Parts: sequence; structure tokens; C-alpha cells
Amino acid sequence: MATVKEGLYYSESHEYVRIEGEYGFVGITDYAQHALGNVVYVDMPEVDDEVTAGEEFGAVESVKAASDLISPVSGTVVEVNEALEDEPELVNKDPWENWIIKVELTDKTEIDKLMDAAAYAEFCEK
Repeated sequence: MATVKEGLYYSESHEYVRIEGEYGFVGITDYAQHALGNVVYVDMPEVDDEVTAGEEFGAVESVKAASDLISPVSGTVVEVNEALEDEPELVNKDPWENWIIKVELTDKTEIDKLMDAAAYAEFCEK
């Protein structure tokens, strides 16, 4: 059973965002990394790229499949998790600690459209 963390916001495409002040840390959920299997590559945007809620910002490739990454929030990429360039499998080890991008949020109200932990856990059971 995949774990769901309290205090994060979740999208139907299985990305999460952890809000810290004006920033959001975006990654894939435990459910997503289980479904993908062993991650072999993470395609990330560049720093200063704009991301838009509901739109693709990269991809995760595993031995089984490739999956587009859909941003749950809009903003400017201020940091990418460079550790994933050399060790993409970190996403499998701990998807909660190994976020993919850090975004300076342009509209914090977008998180109101995302699911909380309880709603996401229920969504995954369907």
C-alpha cells in the first residue's frame, strides 16, 4: 500500500506539492513511483522556466514506462533537484524527500483545487 503524507496537496495525475511560504516543492507521489517501477531518468525544466498548473513540465522514465509530469501549481522554477540527474532512483527510495522542482508560486489559491491527503488516499483506492 502506497503511503500518503498529511500536509501536502495532491493532483489527480499523482504529483504532490509541499507549500513552504511562497514556494512549492513538486514531486511524484509514492503511489506514482510504485506504479512506474524503477525510475531510470527524470526530465526536469530549467531554473527560471515558468510552469503552469495542469500543464506538463517534464517526465519520469522507468524500466516499464514513461510518464509526463503535470504541474499542480503555477510559478517560476527556482531550483531543480540536481541529485536526480545522477540518481533518478532516489524518487523510488523516498518520493517525499526527493522532490523534483521548487517553484516560486504565482497564485497560492491554486492549491484549493488540489486534494488533501484524505481525498487523495480515497482517490487512489478507486
